[in-house]
Amino acid sequence: MLENWQIGGFGLYVHWPFCQSKCPYCDFNSHVVASIDHDAWLNAYVAEIDRYAAETPDRILSSIYFGGGTPSLMAPATVGAIIKRAARHWTFANDIEITLEANPGSIEARNFAGYKAAGVNRISIGIQALNDTDLKRLGRLHSVDEAQRALSLAKALFDRVSFDLIYARQDQTLDAWRTELETALDYGPDHLSLYQLTIEPGTAFGARFDAGKLRGLPEEDLATDMYFMTQSTCETAGLPAYEVSNHAKPGQESQHNLIYWRSGDWVGIGPGAHGRLTLNDGRYATETALAPTIWLPAAASGRGESQRAALPRDEQVTELLLMGLRTVEGIDLRRLESQHGTTINFNKINELSSIDLVEVADHMLKATDKGRPVLNGILRELVPD
Repeated sequence: MLENWQIGGFGLYVHWPFCQSKCPYCDFNSHVVASIDHDAWLNAYVAEIDRYAAETPDRILSSIYFGGGTPSLMAPATVGAIIKRAARHWTFANDIEITLEANPGSIEARNFAGYKAAGVNRISIGIQALNDTDLKRLGRLHSVDEAQRALSLAKALFDRVSFDLIYARQDQTLDAWRTELETALDYGPDHLSLYQLTIEPGTAFGARFDAGKLRGLPEEDLATDMYFMTQSTCETAGLPAYEVSNHAKPGQESQHNLIYWRSGDWVGIGPGAHGRLTLNDGRYATETALAPTIWLPAAASGRGESQRAALPRDEQVTELLLMGLRTVEGIDLRRLESQHGTTINFNKINELSSIDLVEVADHMLKATDKGRPVLNGILRELVPD
């Protein structure tokens, strides 16, 4: 029987927790500090790679992803050393994808050439909005002009470039979002991540919302209209959705994110990083300490995990369904049976199919275009008790 990493892929996620400023909508583990000891951080990262590699020999690494935080504040030499250490332990796939998230400010963009030389072959730029008023509302430090220049530079250096936008913003109309999306598509991207603004607890936006001070957010019907317009506009432009919030030209999908959605294995290192490892005695979820001041010395001494928990079969099935149904390709029902000894109640599938929320074709269970926005409801019907 094939292992999870052979079906879904095997990746390395590296979390860089530092930013120049904290965006008010962001609930990621990011921190603003006065200074960073890059040598100490590099030593901790490579120590963690060494530790995980001892548990996962003879695997083929299909992806490395530098996320954050703002990884484009990392020294290119640090990025290169991490890539080299990974290559020492694991065989790189011939088409390995090495992605680095970047902000489009001039400080970060000046490192792009260094990242290319270090081995990065894909850049994901957090643009978020294409007008300066909304960039300020979102707490972004760059301007639209800086974003355009960073995007042009990235496209000149890298064969694969993606960028992010957020919609359903304050006072945004459907026509305004359509115009902004069409402008984004005019830039000729091969991949777009288009996220609906969500108000997360514990963020500055969350506090403002609770206090009744975050006005102008779209009603649910308008947000839904924005979602479906996004799908159709990108489809027409040759970037169909391959996941709820991600669009790509055929062949340009994010291979790292597909590892998550296909329930593959990945090593997660850095503060707040999560991982999934399938070992001889089962599948495990790994976690690390959120605070950089706690994670750094722990990792340097070979104790970078704060928790490792065996995943029961029912949780593995739930993850496979939840993540796989986010994608257009769906999940292979034969995998559910062969790996987990589980079958889904076809009466439930038929009920959901009759209202055009799911479909089954060639053993693949898929959420329909209508079903993907209501995945939580579908999951409640399909997950075994």
